[in-house]
Amino acid sequence: MGVPDFQSFFKPLLGFASDGKEHSIQEMRKTLAARMSLSDDDMKERLPSGVQTKFENRVAWAKSYLIQAGVLEASRRGHFKITDRGIDLHRQGLERIDIKILNQYPEFIEFHKPKGSKEEELTPQSETPEELLQRSYESIRSVLAGDILEKIKSNSPAFFEKLVVDLMVTMGYGGSREEAGQSIGGSGDEGVDGIIKEDRLGLDLIYLQAKRWGGTVGRPDVQKFVGALHGKRAKKGVFITTGKFSDDSRKYIETIDPKVSLIDGWTLADLMIDFSLGTTTSGTYEIKRIDLDYYAEE
Repeated sequence: MGVPDFQSFFKPLLGFASDGKEHSIQEMRKTLAARMSLSDDDMKERLPSGVQTKFENRVAWAKSYLIQAGVLEASRRGHFKITDRGIDLHRQGLERIDIKILNQYPEFIEFHKPKGSKEEELTPQSETPEELLQRSYESIRSVLAGDILEKIKSNSPAFFEKLVVDLMVTMGYGGSREEAGQSIGGSGDEGVDGIIKEDRLGLDLIYLQAKRWGGTVGRPDVQKFVGALHGKRAKKGVFITTGKFSDDSRKYIETIDPKVSLIDGWTLADLMIDFSLGTTTSGTYEIKRIDLDYYAEE
């Protein structure tokens, strides 16, 4: 039979979770393998990279997609459960659940649409191999970003404060990790959660606000932070959240002094990927082209 494509796991996975209980990933894998009558050889088949089996990889992708669609939720590390939205979808009794079905949810559309993609839908027949590879890369990156946000939200506020420091230091701010760690966290004095050096000499300071929220940060919260910056005669500030910033708040910072950078959840995850914070490389593929100079004869 072979391991089905990852979308074929959407419906059985949702059905498995439809009892409303919390389930472990290990339990889910075992049950799905039995329900889909996969043989031992099927379960042993590995990806071309050899890093992971096809079954583990495709089930993991299926779970990530369902979480991004809001029909499943990560309840704690290594566990998940169905949401009210997921129960409603399961009760519809659809013959198949695939990406087209999940596209009814705005959160999934935002997650799944590649950056800079055009409105028309591209097909494998209309794309070059390089375009297909790029689109696949963007999909992998989007899933990873979503997983990163889920992990951050499931951890404590103290972890988030540490993450913010680690990110700023990794990006070249704050001097050493020890120096930066002494300047963030604690009381959140007057709307400011921390202060970090812009460079190792400390010639300029950046004031930080970090909020581990799931919703939208509006203009009043940003204005409060800007007011705190004015009170300290600060020139630069960074407001980081795991949620979103409203359009009004983004328009507001374009017209003010000091300069404020707003980093929402998806931008935060992208920065963590770009700077290899909390992520690890699972595979590397080199794309080569012919070197015409080598073949040119005098």
